[in-house]
Amino acid sequence: MKLQTQIPLKQESRNPINYNSKVLLLGSCFSENIGDKLNYFKFQSNQNPFGILFHPKAIENLITNAINEKEYTATDLIFQNERWHCFEAHSNLSATDKKKLLNNLNSAISSTNKNLKEASHLIITLGTSWVYRFIEDDTIVANCHKIPQKKFIKELLTVDEISESLEAIIVLLKSINKDIHILFTVSPVRHLKDGFIENTQSKSHLIVAVHNVVNHREKTHYFPSYEIMMDELRDYRFYTEDMVHPNKTAINYIWEKFVATWFSEETTLTMKEVDVIQKGLSHRPFNENSAQHQQFLKNLEVKKDKLKVQFPFINF
Repeated sequence: MKLQTQIPLKQESRNPINYNSKVLLLGSCFSENIGDKLNYFKFQSNQNPFGILFHPKAIENLITNAINEKEYTATDLIFQNERWHCFEAHSNLSATDKKKLLNNLNSAISSTNKNLKEASHLIITLGTSWVYRFIEDDTIVANCHKIPQKKFIKELLTVDEISESLEAIIVLLKSINKDIHILFTVSPVRHLKDGFIENTQSKSHLIVAVHNVVNHREKTHYFPSYEIMMDELRDYRFYTEDMVHPNKTAINYIWEKFVATWFSEETTLTMKEVDVIQKGLSHRPFNENSAQHQQFLKNLEVKKDKLKVQFPFINF
C-alpha cells in the first residue's frame, strides 16, 4: 500500500556539493535551517550576512550592494525603539550604538563580496512575494523593524517583477563569478499573517518566476523544498506548534532529499565520519575520569586528526 506521493528527484551529477565546495546561502529562515546542517557537517559555508531576507528584491539589493562594495553611512540608518536599524538588513544586525551597526553592515558587505566571488554554489531561498514600501522615500525595505505600518505601503510583487529581479541577480553574479551554480528554492514556511489566500498567491508568484529563469545550461537550478513539504509531508505533525514552520522532522526529511540530490556518494561517506565525531563530542559520560572514557576521547582525536589531514579547514 502506498501512503505517500513522492516527488521524483534526479541526482545532480554535473557539479555536486562536496567538501571542496564553497557554499553561500541567502534568503528566508529556511535557508538558515539548511545552513545549520551544512555547518554541522563542517562544509565551507556561510549564511545570511545581512540576516534573514524574505523577498527577492531584498536579496537582489544585497547582491548589488556587495558587488558594488557599498559603504554604509549614517544616512542609511534609522532610530527606533532605542536601537539603530537599517532598512536593508534584518534586526539581528541592529545595535544601540550607531558606529557598531555601521561596522556590522560594512563588514557584512565586504564578506559578502568575497563570498560571492569565491562561491561554487549559491542557495537562494525565497519566502514571500509581499513587500513593504517605505512611503517617505518610496523604497522597498527588507525589514520594517517594528516601525508603525501606516508608514508603509504593502504590495504584492508580480511574476514579471520577480522574474526581472531574479534575472538581474543571475547577471550580477555571473559578472563576477562565471562558474557559480545558483540553486533557487521556495521556503515551505507559510506566511499566514498575510492571509491564507494571500500566502498561496505569494508562493505561486515565486514558483512561476523561478521557473521562468531556471536553466541548467546556465547553471541555475531549482530544488523543490516547498513541494516536498506540501506534497510529501501533508500533515500538521510535520509543523512546529505555530503551525507555520516545518519542525525538526520535516527539516531533516527535506535535508535528506537535498543531500540525495546534490551531494556525491563520496561526500556522504565523509559526512557520516563527521557525524560520528560530532555525536562523540556531545556525548556526556557517567564518569569522565574512567579509563573507558579516556580511551573513547583518544579514539575521537584519532578520527579528528585523520579527517583534518584530508580537509585541513575542518575544525571541531
